[in-house]
Amino acid sequence: IIGDTGGISGYSGVVTGVSDVKSALPSSFSLDQNYPNPFNPSTTIRFEIPEAARVVLKVFNLLGQEMATLVDDRRPAGKYDVHVDGLPWPTGVYYYRLTAGGFMQTKKMLVVQ
Repeated sequence: IIGDTGGISGYSGVVTGVSDVKSALPSSFSLDQNYPNPFNPSTTIRFEIPEAARVVLKVFNLLGQEMATLVDDRRPAGKYDVHVDGLPWPTGVYYYRLTAGGFMQTKKMLVVQ
């Protein structure tokens, strides 16, 4: 279970960091396409939040089953990069979803093993 300090659940890969990207504060919520995409074995997901909020970033398979929780904690306004390395999942399409404040968005990514 993920607590207020954030963390990972459901896979043996490694989130190598969630870093605050230094620049002007964003004016709206956004979730960018992961890069590189397709990827093997690592990728980066960037998101922006214009106000402090509880942020949840999860990955799902095509059946809608939760594969991982990458972020689950309260974050101040800012731009963030989530660096994910070593996903043990087979080649395929996966979805990642950001929920923050009243914002929710989902994007597609492709793992190639």
